[in-house]
Amino acid sequence: MSENSSRPFDGIRIVEFGQFVAVPFAAQLLGEGGAHVIKIEALEGDPTRRLSPIAPAESRTFISRNRNKHSLPLALSAAGARLVIDALLGWADVILTNFRPGLAEKLGLDWHSLKDSYPRLIVGAVSPFGKAGPDARLAGMDIVVQARSGLMAANGRLIEGRPAPGDPVSADYMCAMSLAFGVSSALLRRERTGRGGAVDVSLMQAAMTLANNQLVRSEVYDAERHKAVRAELEEKRAANASFAEQMDVIPSARALPLLKVYFRTYETADLTIAVACGSQKLRESFIDVTGLEDPALRETDLSGWSAHYDALQAEAEALFRSRPADVWVADFAAAGVPVSAVKFPLELFEDDQAQANDMFHVLPHPTAGDITVLAPPVRLDGDGFQAGFPIAPFGSETKAILDELGIDEAERADLIGKGVTHTGRD
Repeated sequence: MSENSSRPFDGIRIVEFGQFVAVPFAAQLLGEGGAHVIKIEALEGDPTRRLSPIAPAESRTFISRNRNKHSLPLALSAAGARLVIDALLGWADVILTNFRPGLAEKLGLDWHSLKDSYPRLIVGAVSPFGKAGPDARLAGMDIVVQARSGLMAANGRLIEGRPAPGDPVSADYMCAMSLAFGVSSALLRRERTGRGGAVDVSLMQAAMTLANNQLVRSEVYDAERHKAVRAELEEKRAANASFAEQMDVIPSARALPLLKVYFRTYETADLTIAVACGSQKLRESFIDVTGLEDPALRETDLSGWSAHYDALQAEAEALFRSRPADVWVADFAAAGVPVSAVKFPLELFEDDQAQANDMFHVLPHPTAGDITVLAPPVRLDGDGFQAGFPIAPFGSETKAILDELGIDEAERADLIGKGVTHTGRD
């Protein structure tokens, strides 16, 4: 592998023991930065390969998280797999895992099992709820973690009165970014100290990070109030109150004026727009643009202004419906107020701003044809991060990867003959 000094992870070898989102996307990010990634898949392939495939063993979901990699099918629990696993560990700088709780230890792929034999190895591990505590052995995926972490309630989305997650698996992607940052940090430390280490991230803490604004408590001002709220919640639940009724007792993280008027979405004559007036100056600009009046704008104690903001909210909503979105967007933008129409994801493929900043990349796929995908989310001068290539057809690189790991032809034939790996399936 030739070294390219402009690519931050060039020469770094990564083995991905992962599926679904967090580990695959983190490995993809590192691969976009130049790392050489081998993805270990079950003999039948990553589960996302079969989600509405657009070519044999290829789906939009799989392609979205599995670029810049080389794939090796491997039955990890098979007796013959240990030869390959040991070769991978000796080859790698980093391994990434998101096994169900307990499986990494069973396979000998946790940090404590590996640190003495592979002192320079970095082991990045994703757990649902963290390594300790009463929930440490529980399985978890994004929707469950969003519920457990408070993120689902913080987002405030209801469907037929029930709390619902956002459709994007946001905790998973935040966890992937945290994992990529942790691995980058461990590699930097290894440059200074020569030692590897353990990088542990959890879906739960990633979800809590997304709800960061609501997870700050003053022990002086908030602790007793929170205790009272929890007691009221218990009373509501004992009375079989709906989730919406339970939400009513939770104090908002946003001040009343923001919640009602200045930091929200509005229906216009045609589209929905979002405005964000998070500062006093921006709220004053909002008033200038709309011509509304807010005598409480400079008040610090808003305890007596609830009825006023209810009325101002209704007045603002009626005003916004009187004009089309493009007029409001132009006026607010001219006043320096952050504003945008609400877009659907499919509208972004032809979006002028996304195009101007090369936020998409057309991926020539060997079996599925051209696929438009997101470009790397990080820019680094000298093309440090590059959109890269799709995974080759499943199983087609098995012989080449085993050869790279130093496994000879007879051993390869034995592994394939015993069903420990394979060279592709119809």
